[in-house]
Amino acid sequence: MELNRATMRKIMLLITFTVLLLVGVQRLDAVAGALLFLWGIVSPLFVGAAIAFILNVPMSFLERKLFQRPGGKKKKGLPPALTRVLSLLLTLVLLAAVILLLVLVVVPQLAVSIGSLGGYAAAAINRLGAWAEEQFAAYPQITDWLENLSVDWAGLAKNLWDFLTTGVGSVVSTTISATMQVFSAVSAGFISLIFAIYLLLQKEKLGLQCRKALYALAPKGGADQVVRVCSLSHKVFSSFITGQCVEAVILGTMFIASMTLLRMPYALLVGCLISVTALIPIVGAFIGCIVGAFLLLMVSPMQALIFVILFLTLQQIEGNLIYPHVVGSSVGLPSIWVLAAVSIGGSLMGVMGMLVSIPLASVAYTLFREFVYTRLKEKGLHIK
Repeated sequence: MELNRATMRKIMLLITFTVLLLVGVQRLDAVAGALLFLWGIVSPLFVGAAIAFILNVPMSFLERKLFQRPGGKKKKGLPPALTRVLSLLLTLVLLAAVILLLVLVVVPQLAVSIGSLGGYAAAAINRLGAWAEEQFAAYPQITDWLENLSVDWAGLAKNLWDFLTTGVGSVVSTTISATMQVFSAVSAGFISLIFAIYLLLQKEKLGLQCRKALYALAPKGGADQVVRVCSLSHKVFSSFITGQCVEAVILGTMFIASMTLLRMPYALLVGCLISVTALIPIVGAFIGCIVGAFLLLMVSPMQALIFVILFLTLQQIEGNLIYPHVVGSSVGLPSIWVLAAVSIGGSLMGVMGMLVSIPLASVAYTLFREFVYTRLKEKGLHIK
């Protein structure tokens, strides 16, 4: 009787799932709208979890180095809650200091570059005007053609007025919409930050609650496997973040030192920009190269050419030696699979796919390797 009741329960669940699947396929637009609505509600929480995961790397390092003994035990004199709060505050202060330093370095020099660009643009317009006057003087027929050209000035003015009146309304509505979007983004960012702080302060307690719920709802074998995969993913993602930041600092330092030795302008600005953009795997430094070459082009085309050559040289060193070994070894992924993961992730999801693809590929590579070795051991095969 118990077996029949269990079998009937499984059949009812299967029928319910099939009916829901058919309804979902037939009303795919409604399902997509509902999912987007739910994502809009919970997205600040997911962003907060991502922020907490990233901030947990330096926070755990500071907590381990400042408030723990070499054996891993807490130092006497400070309660665990206070050490966690102090570590989190130090992490936030260091993050704010880094952002402030970048702003103080990048913004003033960028303003100077924009001012220089305006001067070059004005000079170019003056040269263009002088060239046009020379052409009119050399070819009088151009002036005669312009004088004989019949233009409906009244119609042109009316069209211009209609465009301006329509454009003003469009600008007002666009400004209001952009203001609302900025306000919504700031509110969501504040909620995400508060949620991230809460997660960091209560991470052990929340982890224990999740494990209890998992073991209560799932079979023990499946729960053990989920915990193992989550632990592996946490280790791999933390190592990837650390390796990516180290690689970005190394690359930015190389550019600052090289450009300073070559007496090139904007060495600190370009180095900081490349350090920030290099956080995007493999291709991020090219964004910094474009910005740096543009800035140097405003000063001297020869300097821009030298910078591009310098970039290609350092990029070869970084791409073939530093990145695969620093980031690839930190996530336990061979160099060739690092490049493959970045290519596939970028094609599927753009920049976000590049950032996530390497640790995901490392987790999949580790699990598949364990599966292969287990199957070979079961079959008694030793392939060399």
